[in-house]
Amino acid sequence: MSRRVVRVSPELFVLLDEQLPHERGPNGEPSAAEFAANDLISIIERFATRWDELPMPIRGRPDYRVLITTSRLVPFVSVRGQLSPVDGAVELIDVDIDLTPPLTDEP
Repeated sequence: MSRRVVRVSPELFVLLDEQLPHERGPNGEPSAAEFAANDLISIIERFATRWDELPMPIRGRPDYRVLITTSRLVPFVSVRGQLSPVDGAVELIDVDIDLTPPLTDEP
């Protein structure tokens, strides 16, 4: 198994700050810092070890991949990565967090 170097772009942290509060929310919503210190670590690991298995969101552009998953702190998260043309490292460039609770079959 090959392991890729992964970097998180500064823009991704700006997006985290826009989508998550600076402090834990009233309904238990995680702060941006909590997400970065916990869930982002496992997301980085997935990009580092499973790049070739991740879907390509743009046809014909194998340098882009997306991870759509649940995490420990948020119900849904989508993260996009791009291979750097300079050194081949994965750069995480975009994140979209959905705090909407999953639908259940319960009344």
